[in-house]
Amino acid sequence: MGTTQLESVQEPKYWHLKTVLSEALDSDFAVGEILPNERDLAARFGVARATLRQALEQLELEGRLQRRRGVGTTVAPPRVGVAVAAVQHDWADGGDTDEAWQPVECTTATAPASVAALLDIVADAPVHVVRRIRLTHGQAVAAELLYVPTSSVPELSAIDVPSGPARARSVLRELHRRGLDGQDRSVELGSARADDAKELDRLPGAPVLVVTTRYFAAPGTVAVSVATYRADTCRLTFGDSGALEISHDEQVETRQAS
Repeated sequence: MGTTQLESVQEPKYWHLKTVLSEALDSDFAVGEILPNERDLAARFGVARATLRQALEQLELEGRLQRRRGVGTTVAPPRVGVAVAAVQHDWADGGDTDEAWQPVECTTATAPASVAALLDIVADAPVHVVRRIRLTHGQAVAAELLYVPTSSVPELSAIDVPSGPARARSVLRELHRRGLDGQDRSVELGSARADDAKELDRLPGAPVLVVTTRYFAAPGTVAVSVATYRADTCRLTFGDSGALEISHDEQVETRQAS
């Protein structure tokens, strides 16, 4: 087979430098340590500052580095393993642990067309939109929009709890009482929308992991979750068995994905 056009393209200098820098971070620097300034780093590795800057930006996107205003560029801690396989228990009260979803708001609106299709409802049907933030050890790692058709929580009273976090908790409690028959989930790479970026302390357009989950109970889909996870701090891996492996430092916790 002949050489393709892509095979003939040389690796960009900044990409090779990124690999060299990544190895240096593992061997020469500790988590939280401040890197030398760009001029010194460029001289150390014999590259132009523009090339160095591209490599540093890529490492920041990959979660290896953190840039803090007034501090400089520091070595980032390992990605946090975040379990996404089982969340029904979170619906009862949100929990007060280090691994918890915190309800922020609940409004009534129409779902995006793609979500309405997953819910198998007409495009202009009203749904409850619950917004939650996922905290891990005090850090916001994910923002979620949970779309719940009004028919899924028929006992909900709009008079008792009109809005806000209390309204969100009421919707979640009603879902918890219904129970679930199953769920399915998809994960894809996306870009942070403005509201998610603000919640997650990221720039709009930053790479994120978008986890879409459908929850089932007779006679069909009762809710759809669209959760946006920080791609620079979260790691989700899937094993050959179909179980979901959650990496946390050097430990791996396996949960069965429904």
